[in-house]
Amino acid sequence: MKYRSRTEIVAMILQSARNGVTKTKIMYKAYLSYTQLKEYLTFLQDNGLIKYEQGSQLYRISEKGRHFLEAYDEISDLVSSKTNGKVINL
Repeated sequence: MKYRSRTEIVAMILQSARNGVTKTKIMYKAYLSYTQLKEYLTFLQDNGLIKYEQGSQLYRISEKGRHFLEAYDEISDLVSSKTNGKVINL
């Protein structure tokens, strides 16, 4: 697997949490170890991008997380533009 930035990993976690998901599902969908997952979930919760529901034991994306994903998708589209018939991915 290619190198992924923290931003890409955060986006993958948030995308997986759109409909509510367990830790295990996030781990598999974002290709993270359990140790990495715990660090990212703490970071995301501290910054209000994801929330944990005690009763259902699911993680769900917050409104702030949705805004982040929208901005991330727009930036990704801009960066992955076609130039002279070649796709440039930065």
